[in-house]
Amino acid sequence: MKNLYKKSELTFAILWILIYTAGMGTLKSQFGLDSPWQMLGLIVLSAAMFLFVNRNDLMEKYGLAGWAKNRGAMLWFIPLWLLSCMNLFSGFSPDYPMPGLIYAAVSMTLVGFVEELLFRGFLFKALLKNAHVKAAIIISSITFGLGHILNLFTGQALMETLNQVVFAVAAGFVFTFVFYKSGSLWPGILAHSFIDVSSVFASDEGSQLLNTILHIVFIVVSVAYCLYLAKRVETPSIHRPDGRKEAASSPQKP
Repeated sequence: MKNLYKKSELTFAILWILIYTAGMGTLKSQFGLDSPWQMLGLIVLSAAMFLFVNRNDLMEKYGLAGWAKNRGAMLWFIPLWLLSCMNLFSGFSPDYPMPGLIYAAVSMTLVGFVEELLFRGFLFKALLKNAHVKAAIIISSITFGLGHILNLFTGQALMETLNQVVFAVAAGFVFTFVFYKSGSLWPGILAHSFIDVSSVFASDEGSQLLNTILHIVFIVVSVAYCLYLAKRVETPSIHRPDGRKEAASSPQKP
């Protein structure tokens, strides 16, 4: 893996994404999300990815070295926490009985870590190295969203999958901008994990009107937050090709 990484970071990222989608998709379709095998597979994958990053001194590059230092400029990530709570607005109704509920919750927590490191870490940083920043943000965000189409092959309904794709694309832009402007992957990991875990506990009985309103609010908040980050928060040096900071139109101090 190290040789492949040195040769082509983009190929390296795509390979890891294929391993994740094929491996976890197979486990989910065969055993279900509430299976200990799904949880075990994600534990192994998470550990392998983390060890690779840690052993090759890539913790800072992929935003795992610490929390964002410019959290004040990032509005303390309040829009991110608001978005992460929306699954629970329809109430609580766990999807699985015990102990499957624990397996599913742990799996969803790990999915947040794995997908953020894959799409915002490996893929986005590889694209940022080889393409314009706008292209890197768009490609990584849309790729993340479109990847949810694979849920069709695990028995998920078409309309539910399409709604999930739209939701994931919007979330992908937010998570990418948060990582790009803060230099830390942890806010995205925590929010992503909470969104996924809360989906296991959230009720599916909400009205169509409420679901539509929540989707509109999610998209509006996502767009507004991304525009704010793009225009008002300077980019940290680790995301700049020349290692220097850019000048924001109105710099925000932590």
